[in-house]
Amino acid sequence: MSFDKKDKKDNEIKDTALTPAEKSAKETKKSKSGLKEFLKSRKTKHGSIAVAIVAVIIAVTILLNVVCNLLVDRFSVLSLDLTSNQVFALQEDTTDYVSHLEKDVTIYVLTEKDSFVANGSYFVQAEKFLSSMEKLSNHIKIKYIDVSKNPTFISNYSNIDWSISSHVFIVECGEEYRVLDIDDCFEYDEQTYYYYGTMNFTASTVEQAIVTAMLNVTTDDKTVVDIISGNSEKDSSAIKELLENNAYQVNEVNLTTAAELDEDAEVAFLFAPSVDLDTSTIEKIEKWLNNGGHYGKSLIYVANYELENTPNLDVFLEKWGIKMSNGVIFETDANYLVSNTFLVSLTNYNDVFTTDLKNPSIPVISSYTRGVEITNEELAVPVLTTSNAAAILPYSEKSNSEWDYSSAITGEPLNIAVKGTQANSDSIESNVVVFGSFEMFSGSFMSYNSFNNSAFLVNTVNTLADRDNIGITIESKSMDNPTLGIDLAGQNALMILFAIVVPIAVLVVGLVIWIRRRNR
Repeated sequence: MSFDKKDKKDNEIKDTALTPAEKSAKETKKSKSGLKEFLKSRKTKHGSIAVAIVAVIIAVTILLNVVCNLLVDRFSVLSLDLTSNQVFALQEDTTDYVSHLEKDVTIYVLTEKDSFVANGSYFVQAEKFLSSMEKLSNHIKIKYIDVSKNPTFISNYSNIDWSISSHVFIVECGEEYRVLDIDDCFEYDEQTYYYYGTMNFTASTVEQAIVTAMLNVTTDDKTVVDIISGNSEKDSSAIKELLENNAYQVNEVNLTTAAELDEDAEVAFLFAPSVDLDTSTIEKIEKWLNNGGHYGKSLIYVANYELENTPNLDVFLEKWGIKMSNGVIFETDANYLVSNTFLVSLTNYNDVFTTDLKNPSIPVISSYTRGVEITNEELAVPVLTTSNAAAILPYSEKSNSEWDYSSAITGEPLNIAVKGTQANSDSIESNVVVFGSFEMFSGSFMSYNSFNNSAFLVNTVNTLADRDNIGITIESKSMDNPTLGIDLAGQNALMILFAIVVPIAVLVVGLVIWIRRRNR
């Protein structure tokens, strides 16, 4: 018998003499030894282990992605929008309004969710907006309703013309609701639509439309504002739209035919008349401001620089300590100029109508402005002013190319806007606020978020009407070229990270692994 066979037989005899527990321990030790040898084998190092590591990394990556998505869905603040103009992020005004909402609002999307987002990137963006609003407030609910399959739902809104296929949303609070159409929510190329019947969307106004609708359906008693007509006024549609978007009830009143302004109107606008007001119209305005001795009314007069002679208006304004300059303001301080013309410039605030202004660091811009003088400092105060280097270009000199403009500079700021105040014995005030420029409240000027014209006007009306500042000014968003919003410093940092740091780190790790394996 060979020694090998003998040893084997001896081992078998020893094994039979072992207890079951001892046998189990021995088998476990043998298994661990075999596993250790397997893990050390070349095949395992370069085969199975590599596959296992890759599988584990993939599993961890998937798990991490799922967890991150769940966290983002639960906590919207963890979501980052890296596009240059934050096309998927709610704007500050929206976030502030929605997070302080106190009434329950339901937003119905009038189609199924999959069908809605399948309409393109702007609808995907709209879905993100709605989802973010719902996460910000427990008072907002988003519901997708396929109206073609829900005739009962349609019957609940009998005032809506359901034969029109362009309805997109219904915003509802209690018994109040507003329907929003495609035109309310998106900007598109009208020429392409006219010729081809295809809507080529260029920007989204969904955020503004939804918030405006919420503001209107949640506001119980809307403040009334009258816009005076009948004197060939300039287009005031931008002001009307802005006020209606901020839950004001805006009425147009023609004082050449109407008996008087609305008794319940808190504020009235006289926007850039092209002719002087007749004495009858002036008397109606004065009667309304007096309010039977109760006062508490405010007129906002926006001057038309093209109208040089206004004797009736001049007499009326003089009673409020105000006089219109006989010319147009021009600015010579380069720090105040925003274009290549001296007639368009930035203005200074004078601590009037700025208390609740959300961002007083943003200036108001004026354009082609008639100067507003104060004749009685006990009645009137400046609201907006120029720099010390501005002056008045007299109407008599506007065609005189040899006129010396420097001689008109007094070194004192000029008034762009002025507020005149009168009070009764109970200290209740009525006000006349005069702005020298009508162009500053045009649609184009008020659409610029880099200027504060729309926000300042809303805050002015809110203050005069003694209403809390819930003004909403939201810009449209275009998804054209939604590049990453990274400045030059950020670009350089990313270039250094991915072009230098990461490659060097990979190279160093590779060298360390190679050296360690070589020295084994």
